[in-house]
Amino acid sequence: MRNLLEFLAKYNHWMLFVVLEVLSLVLLFRFNSYQGSVWFTSANAVAGQVYEWNSAVSSFFSMSKVNEELTLRNFYLERQVNQLSRLYAEQTGDTTVTRRNELAYLRQFSLIPAKVVSNSLDRPDNLITINKGQAEGVNVDMGVACGNGVVGVVFMSSAHYAIVMPVLNTRSRISCSIRGRGYFGYLQWYGTDPSIAYVEDIPRHAHFKRGDWVETSGYSSIFPPGVLVGKIIQVYNSRDGLSYRLKVQLTTDFGNLRDVCVINDKGIAERTRLMEAARDSLRQTEANGAGAKTSQEQN
Repeated sequence: MRNLLEFLAKYNHWMLFVVLEVLSLVLLFRFNSYQGSVWFTSANAVAGQVYEWNSAVSSFFSMSKVNEELTLRNFYLERQVNQLSRLYAEQTGDTTVTRRNELAYLRQFSLIPAKVVSNSLDRPDNLITINKGQAEGVNVDMGVACGNGVVGVVFMSSAHYAIVMPVLNTRSRISCSIRGRGYFGYLQWYGTDPSIAYVEDIPRHAHFKRGDWVETSGYSSIFPPGVLVGKIIQVYNSRDGLSYRLKVQLTTDFGNLRDVCVINDKGIAERTRLMEAARDSLRQTEANGAGAKTSQEQN
């Protein structure tokens, strides 16, 4: 308090000068029409510039939300375009029934928006961390995509964060097919170029060409069919010569990945339970068969 009083006592004449200057300017612009009009015009210009800066700052900080909405919208539009393309390609049958079936299939998937908080590109076992977890409905083995295509699969999940195994991981395997051709294989990355991956095990009798698009096949419970993966840029023979190996230019830019969406398949729990029940039944049948055989041998 003493320091404040000493400061005011030392610079009181400057403070008085500032107060008098402000008072004189107010009297000048308020009671003189010419000076008032000049001030009004200048003030509008200054206020307009301030508002413009404020708008720019607000737009910058709202870009995150806009990007999140665009990511979800792009994914939905991509799925709708793919489904409509399939319907258009059908020449026979009741397309209205087919469309209803397609839309009913799409309704079993919901999207959980998330943001990438950590990412890597230069390792053979790259992993991505996103800011959504079990509290938001993100669980292991859920697919992850962005507005441009496939990203990866949820590998681990905690309360509010999840680890994603991306396409750029040498242990990643994602079932893919060639758009409009029906042939499928699996997508694999070999730890070199982050924009290139390979589709293995395409059958030798398959008909396709460079420039065809590769998308998810839908043969797993992780991704729905038709999520974009990339474009075929080169075709090779497999190591054993029994199939083709496709070099694919990935559509997802992993070096600039910010907004993603986790694909929640509402029917995955039911299918998983059914698959586990089928496996348990097979194991039980095998065990009973082995037991019966052992009893016969003993007799």
